Amino acid sequence: MTFTLGGRSVAERVLIVAEIGNNHEGNIGVARDLVRAAAASGVDAVKFQTFETRYYTSYRDRVRFDRLRSFELSPAQFGELEALARSLGLLFLSTPLDLGSVRVLEPLVDAFKIASGDNDFFALIDAVARTGKPIVVSSGMTDLPHLVRVQQRIREQWQQAGITQSLAVLHCVSAYPAPPAEANLSVVPALARELGCTIGYSDHTLGTEACLAAVALGARIIEKHFTLDTNFSEFRDHKLSADPAEMRRLVDGIRKIEVLLGRPEKALQPSERGGQEVARRSIVAGRALARGHVISPDDLTWIRPAGGLRPGEESRIIGRALRRDLKFGEPILLADVD
Repeated sequence: MTFTLGGRSVAERVLIVAEIGNNHEGNIGVARDLVRAAAASGVDAVKFQTFETRYYTSYRDRVRFDRLRSFELSPAQFGELEALARSLGLLFLSTPLDLGSVRVLEPLVDAFKIASGDNDFFALIDAVARTGKPIVVSSGMTDLPHLVRVQQRIREQWQQAGITQSLAVLHCVSAYPAPPAEANLSVVPALARELGCTIGYSDHTLGTEACLAAVALGARIIEKHFTLDTNFSEFRDHKLSADPAEMRRLVDGIRKIEVLLGRPEKALQPSERGGQEVARRSIVAGRALARGHVISPDDLTWIRPAGGLRPGEESRIIGRALRRDLKFGEPILLADVD
């Protein structure tokens, strides 16, 4: 099934997602600014992370626990951000990081995202599947056999509930940032063949080149971390995120690549039609030939423009006698032979 969100099919247009994640750092004003800046950059969707810290990470790691706790947004705030995104023509996605957050997000999101770190958290995956919403799974820190298992698990949940829905898998390397030598973008078409579902790319490299290459290789969803300023704070995610100017360049680059890629069919293009006759060749006399001469392959050459017999039609005149004299370069037509 082709992945569809809000009536938009990724088969027709690559879905570009600004991954805001936690780059708001718990400040709802910054979160609003990020949604507005993402819309101005031309993306199709924004994505957040939704969690209650005590159900997500251990309080024993006090520094991490306290930081994440300070990043929490309330259900009401997510509702406000969803409304803002829709008012700006954006789709709204989020990654639930605990079971309670699935319930918070169910009435809000166009699709759920499963984080790479949770692509083996089957209680969460089952809860998301039972909502009946489209699902996007990040594939970091795993391999193909596990992705097949995840895909089967989701489809089993849908089948049991009588749900028909869209599933996408995003190639991802869960390093921050991911080294270019490990981006491994060649797996994008391989995943499409093996999984038979929509494949996208969740980028953790610096710059935009990896995203553009992924689109050229067939990725139909691109997720890129997004920030107002890569130096916004010491929080790690800002450094590997695109700022508004870079995101605008990425969107423009992807849209241009989509135009360049066209469709997977080889056909004469409209711009080629006017040049066909000039560029193609005709079979002509390769030397002066007298009437009555029996044509042999050595008597022929091929020159532009087209208009007479085409290359490949030599057998129609070889071995036949000429009805008239021909000069070098004159087309040999069927009317010229017995």
